[in-house]
Amino acid sequence: MTHTETPPAAPEGQPVSILCRDGFILGGHLWRTADLTPSGSVLINCATGVLSRYYHRYARFLAGQGFDVLTYDYRGIGLSRPTRLRGSGIRWYHWGTLDCDAALRLLDQQHRAGPLMLVGHSIGGFLPGLAEAAPRLDRILTMGAQYAWCGDYARQKRPGLLLKWHLAMPLLTALYGYFPGRRLGWLEDLPAGVANEWSFRGPRFERSHPPAERAEILRRMAAVRAPLLAVTMADDEFGTVPAITRTLAYYRGAERTMVRLSPADYGRDRIGHFALFHDSHADGFWADSLRWLRAGENPWPQQSTPVIGG
Repeated sequence: MTHTETPPAAPEGQPVSILCRDGFILGGHLWRTADLTPSGSVLINCATGVLSRYYHRYARFLAGQGFDVLTYDYRGIGLSRPTRLRGSGIRWYHWGTLDCDAALRLLDQQHRAGPLMLVGHSIGGFLPGLAEAAPRLDRILTMGAQYAWCGDYARQKRPGLLLKWHLAMPLLTALYGYFPGRRLGWLEDLPAGVANEWSFRGPRFERSHPPAERAEILRRMAAVRAPLLAVTMADDEFGTVPAITRTLAYYRGAERTMVRLSPADYGRDRIGHFALFHDSHADGFWADSLRWLRAGENPWPQQSTPVIGG
């Protein structure tokens, strides 16, 4: 794997407000590289129930390597949490059609040089396909990108995941009016609409939405033309090969490549669904990801499979 020298100190992210088309204001941070000519601009999309600050270390790394970077919290989470979650009506659909769309438009407005790109973790790699602004993207990198259909969970972990996310979560959501994940140590609190979509999702994403919305969902996903590199770890219980394949099928208008890595590729016993964004991966996975972000070069050709059809 590729290794780089320790990058120079990067500037800290500056707080920004992101206005969505429906008037909702999201909280985020913008890192501007000290380079006079940036290598590009990168939007980082979070996983479900994960604060954007978890990705600040990776954002700081990218800024130190010459990129402008925008992080943000989806509505209902962290910096974008309303006073009251109960009864908010927030759904995953809003995170894509409104939140990701607004963040992409802001980054595009602030864009100085180089390609406009997106790094998406988990649901964050699926959401850009719902955003009207997604066709502006030049390149996409995803990690464990899927929409949590339980049939795609890793077989050996499936019983425990079913009990946690498809039995306990909907019961607690019905009791509280939102999912109290923070007090349980199960990610962040989630709006009821998001929690229930996760719990009751079927194998087809669009079928969990009203029939009138489904054709538009499929059209937007197919309209994305940016080359997409989709990474999954062999020990990721959520982002399995079937889950990644299911997600990539929606991006049928894009050139898609799946990359299946093993923790052993980076000298680890375990990485799973979340650990790639820990700064212990700065000299490994983070450094490798620069080859894709800078030049569209796949750093992992031997572990890659092109995706054909949809």
